[in-house]
Amino acid sequence: MITRKRLATGACALLAALSVALLPSSAAADEPVAKESPKVELVLDVSGSMRAKDIDGKSRMSAAKQAFNEVLDAVPEEVQLGIRTLGADYPGQDRQRGCKDTRQLYPVGPLDRTEAKTAVATLAPTGWTPIGPALLGAAKDLEGGDATRRIVLITDGEDTCAPLDPCQVAREIAAKGIHLVIDTLGLVPDAKTRQQLTCIAEATGGTYTSVHRTEDLSRRVRQLVDRAADPVVTPVATEGAVRCADAPQLKPGLYTDREAFGQHRWYRVDLLPGQELRASVSVSADRAVNNDYGVLLRAVTLHGREIVRGSEAGDGRTDVISTGLRYPKPELDDEPGDAKPAAETVCLQVSNSFSAPPSVKTTPGMPIELTVDVVDGPSGASDVASFGLGRGWWLLAALVVAGFLAGLLWGWLSRWRFAVWRTH
Repeated sequence: MITRKRLATGACALLAALSVALLPSSAAADEPVAKESPKVELVLDVSGSMRAKDIDGKSRMSAAKQAFNEVLDAVPEEVQLGIRTLGADYPGQDRQRGCKDTRQLYPVGPLDRTEAKTAVATLAPTGWTPIGPALLGAAKDLEGGDATRRIVLITDGEDTCAPLDPCQVAREIAAKGIHLVIDTLGLVPDAKTRQQLTCIAEATGGTYTSVHRTEDLSRRVRQLVDRAADPVVTPVATEGAVRCADAPQLKPGLYTDREAFGQHRWYRVDLLPGQELRASVSVSADRAVNNDYGVLLRAVTLHGREIVRGSEAGDGRTDVISTGLRYPKPELDDEPGDAKPAAETVCLQVSNSFSAPPSVKTTPGMPIELTVDVVDGPSGASDVASFGLGRGWWLLAALVVAGFLAGLLWGWLSRWRFAVWRTH
């Protein structure tokens, strides 16, 4: 009997030990799976036309190499990055061979900056411009997993390997539903190149940017690589009004709209005391436009008094122009009881001064992207609505004081000189 009890006790103990040993595995299975690192592949055009010396007095290839070195130094640790080339190897005239000239220069994965820079340094402008095959190859390089995936295409000309239309390739990639975004950058592009690269980007929800300077190329590629590491934000379509009273009420987020040439669009945002409004707008010239244009973003009260503004001008060297503003609303000094403070309605006005040649259609309007954010304001925030001068009041006050002191000093010197003159 005793032996049976001991056997039963031993069996129970063994089962308990096995259960405890299995528990960690069970818990580990229930834990959320770590998010996969985002993947980015830079696709660089190394065709013969990259020899042209029209970017900051140096060749397009040299500008691209310099930009790549700066970008590789700034790639976030969590991003898996690869590099693919097109037109880098075959210098001949055989179209069939030239249109297959694309290869992966650096595999997508954890970045070895020295190795990647060395690989880029060996490139020299060589052959054709097979953009379509390069996009297909890049899409294959990024296959597998659920990571955020992005292709950044940098080229100076349109595809030379038709009938494999790169725009149609981009549409087919988008139709697979793999959430692969293609951003395009045109180096000193002509109208046909701009049109083709815009079509590629729009097919996958990406962006197109025209580049004329090395600094702009480096900055834009860094932005796109950083964007891959950020959570994907889907813009919300909205429609601005012709006056503030009819404008849509916006909450913090990213919005898209279209604005005709020279048009004003109004939006409204509620702001509580102690909060700060941060807003920015980008207008994309998705068609040929005249040089010299600008964008204006104003924050205005319901009564029409300007609070603060941001503006930016362009001269045809870029296809996207942006500006932004900040408005901190101060805390109330005396809050009656437990009454909730009333929100102030701020009217946001977006205006542009684009114009187009007579042959260009002005409808539909140009795409705009509006970002609205409301955060806790800085301590001791002041009303920057001060008659439109904002923080400029400090400078104005300093100039007044300086002028007053200078006047006193000049008057004293004048009286002293007059007194000396009379004495002599």
